[in-house]
Amino acid sequence: MENKKLKRGQEINLKISDLAFGGKGISKKDDLVFFVKDAIPNQEIIAKISKIKKKYAEAYRIETLKDSTDQIKPVCEHFKWCGGCTTQQLDYQKQLYYKQKQVSDILNKIGGEKNLEINTIIGCEDTLFYRNKMEYTFSGVPWYIGDESYDDIIIGLHVPKRFDKILNINKCHINHEVFNDILKISKEVAIKEKMIPYHVRKHTGFLRFLVIRIGIHTNEVMVNLVTAGYKPKLINPLVDALVDKIPNIKSIVNTINNQKSNIASGTSKLLYGDECINEKIGEYIFKISANSFFQTNSYQVKTLYDYIIKTADFKKSDIVYDLYCGTGTIGIYVSSFVKKVYGIEIVKDAIKDAKFNAKKNNIKNIAFYDSDIKDFFTNKNTKIDKPNIIIIDPPRPGLHPDVVKDIIRLSPSKIIYVSCNPSTQARDLKIFLEDSYKISDIQPIDMFPHTPHIECIITLKK
Repeated sequence: MENKKLKRGQEINLKISDLAFGGKGISKKDDLVFFVKDAIPNQEIIAKISKIKKKYAEAYRIETLKDSTDQIKPVCEHFKWCGGCTTQQLDYQKQLYYKQKQVSDILNKIGGEKNLEINTIIGCEDTLFYRNKMEYTFSGVPWYIGDESYDDIIIGLHVPKRFDKILNINKCHINHEVFNDILKISKEVAIKEKMIPYHVRKHTGFLRFLVIRIGIHTNEVMVNLVTAGYKPKLINPLVDALVDKIPNIKSIVNTINNQKSNIASGTSKLLYGDECINEKIGEYIFKISANSFFQTNSYQVKTLYDYIIKTADFKKSDIVYDLYCGTGTIGIYVSSFVKKVYGIEIVKDAIKDAKFNAKKNNIKNIAFYDSDIKDFFTNKNTKIDKPNIIIIDPPRPGLHPDVVKDIIRLSPSKIIYVSCNPSTQARDLKIFLEDSYKISDIQPIDMFPHTPHIECIITLKK
């Protein structure tokens, strides 16, 4: 099949053979690779082509000719339109199989490592209602499905690849169940009080985001109402309704974003209760504020941290660097096994929370530094112990090249690289392996069932 014979919008019969990282089905036909949205392995489908490139094409499923033997019925009414749980129609054990395969394929392709021994992926016991944080958007511009009609305001999630269209959500099956109650109440009050949602094109209106967090193991709930401007009287009816109907709400915060940038951050003001909630991981209590980062699956985070301890095989003499430490959760969790931990993070509020968490848990062998990591090691005024173990848990883009060089220069005996993006992880690993490091352990962990996301811990040793 020559690409020039294909046209955008053309319908084509395909058999799906594999699942790509990102959740799209893979089909190969006449030496051309198709990446197909809303398709899973062993389906035979009719797909419509949406993009054509030299070596591949993108498409989306419009009709199923033959169901996959691994196919199940999605539990969520929004599955067809929401871009969150892209693999919800795939049996969970098969989800795990393909996630593990994707880690192997990516390390082989990008990292250049073949025949690697990869531990069996650790799955979730709780595959539904596991998220401890969800960000919803207020909107007056819904994504209409069929003959559905809406009120002047909805609350939901972004339609994939549309920044201005919101899918009205009645019930999400991966966030904590109390979130759906809060969502329902918020819609009812917003409609009753005729609150005006923010318009992302016109930059008018008031209500922007509804961000909900819960400490899974403490049952403490935080609601963060993100608005364009500070007008507490306008949202007091919503605050009162939530406090009255959701008994475990501990905190309601109003974050003000007056900028055109459509993000759920800004200056925060307390409307009710405490400024933060708490979460418990193992024996440790952690503070979670409105804008702080915390792993979104509290059920699996203990599994993740316990495996770090296992693969690190810490000794009481160890000096550990916790890079991209966030609110200090990993560093605090491993602190009892080592001599000293140094946490480094660029976000000032995160470091503030990290210091609070260390004090709250009576951890005395840990120190935190507010710094861009790529600048930290070149600051001659910073004098700390040289590490023999470095733990890295960077954002999705991975490590800055200068950080990789600095880590190699520090020459720790072990590097534990935690990542939610196998592609950037493999890219960075290739540089370490070109030095004197060898892979000693690879452990995928599923933190996000029904989504394409994969967490992976890779241990490097000299």
